[in-house]
Amino acid sequence: MAKSKPYRKELVESLRDPEEAMAYLNAALEENDHEVFLLALRNVAEAHGGMAQLAERAKLNRESLYKMLSAHGNPELRSLDALLHALGFRLAVTAA
Repeated sequence: MAKSKPYRKELVESLRDPEEAMAYLNAALEENDHEVFLLALRNVAEAHGGMAQLAERAKLNRESLYKMLSAHGNPELRSLDALLHALGFRLAVTAA
């Protein structure tokens, strides 16, 4: 049986591409599991300079950002909007 190889480095590298990050976040949203979406946001945040840099760009407290994106985080809409805006994205509503 072939050994698996670590994927994290390649994932983070691929998420530096805005189109790839957008597709990744949308796929995570389709899972209908907020923990999956928050994990995806953490991965995209890492790809775009890390939490400290992202918190500064989003004008959010770094500790609050870590808490917001934790497995049990529950971000407020305005914080989520600020975070997505800092990443170059925006919230949108589409028909189901």
